[in-house]
Amino acid sequence: MNVPLVDLKAQYLSIKPEIDAAIQRVIDKTSFIMGDEVARFEQAFAAYCGAKYAVGVASGTAALFLALLAHGIGPGDEVITTPFTFFATGEAISQVGAKPVFVDIDPVTYNIDPNRIEAAITSSTKAIMPVHLYGQPADMDPINAIAEKHGLMVIEDAAQAHGSRYKGQRAGSLGHSACFSFYPSKNLGCYGDGGAVVTNDPKVAESVAKLRNHGRVTKYEHDELGYGHRLDGIQAAILGAKLPHLDAWNAGRRERAARYDELLADLPVTTPEHLPYTEPVYHCYTIRLEEGVDRDVIVRHLKAQGVGVGVHYPIPLHLQPAYRFLELEPGAFPISEAMAKRVLSLPLYAELTDEQQDDVVATLKEALSA
Repeated sequence: MNVPLVDLKAQYLSIKPEIDAAIQRVIDKTSFIMGDEVARFEQAFAAYCGAKYAVGVASGTAALFLALLAHGIGPGDEVITTPFTFFATGEAISQVGAKPVFVDIDPVTYNIDPNRIEAAITSSTKAIMPVHLYGQPADMDPINAIAEKHGLMVIEDAAQAHGSRYKGQRAGSLGHSACFSFYPSKNLGCYGDGGAVVTNDPKVAESVAKLRNHGRVTKYEHDELGYGHRLDGIQAAILGAKLPHLDAWNAGRRERAARYDELLADLPVTTPEHLPYTEPVYHCYTIRLEEGVDRDVIVRHLKAQGVGVGVHYPIPLHLQPAYRFLELEPGAFPISEAMAKRVLSLPLYAELTDEQQDDVVATLKEALSA
């Protein structure tokens, strides 16, 4: 049986008339760049997150970049974040001229360890950027308390956490600003690139809205240097059509994840754990292999049998070639490095069937016993 890691076609077919109508609406109006579809989605997504403002931008990376700029972060500044994340988290910090300062992760949640943050703060620190990895919210109360104590901004990297909750509050409303990606495979994904900055701060929202559109005040008047980082109309219309289904899809992911937990209980793997006061959305269902297991062998076996797998993420940021200039050697963040060698993501989406899950687990069992 072929079981893809992500099945975007199955999701599309489940709401095809709504998606097709949304796309056709934009074509009929020829409102391809910005326009009312973008404004309508921004309002709906801000309300969904429990925030006042959402500003649609060209990608999740653009959201991180523009949020940092809007908070006044630039050359000479430092931003504390995790090395166990997708490259864009650190990349955006570097692109504004700031320095990413990494802090190791909690071995249970894989999110930044709040107990390690304060030791990394210097006079140059301006912000903390926690990542809600795999759809599991970071432990935000202690992070926010540290930030308040030291006068720092908190910018959530919520690219994998659409709809997740921390103590009843949705991701997107847990810091000063939050950044989302709408890459097609995300829990809420468009059919190209897209992103958003969500905030309660009107000045941040205004700044991001201006920066995404060439620093524009009127069509041909620009009072600052900006960027071409706009969300286009078709992507916004698609997102608007999908948003009412997001909670049901996330519930389906949690149901599939719980079933994986049961099916994998007797196998020598560690299944995902989450904090008892969070509601994760399982962007990825990521297991941890036992130390000494050759992950490459497991991956090859699964793929050969038609099971899609992912490794999120095999190289921590401090060991990426692009960050050699930070002069951080192997061993600098041992928990992140250990997890990077042992994690493995299995297929997970709301449309995943019992039969497909059974096949995934049976194939994994074969690989582990080979």
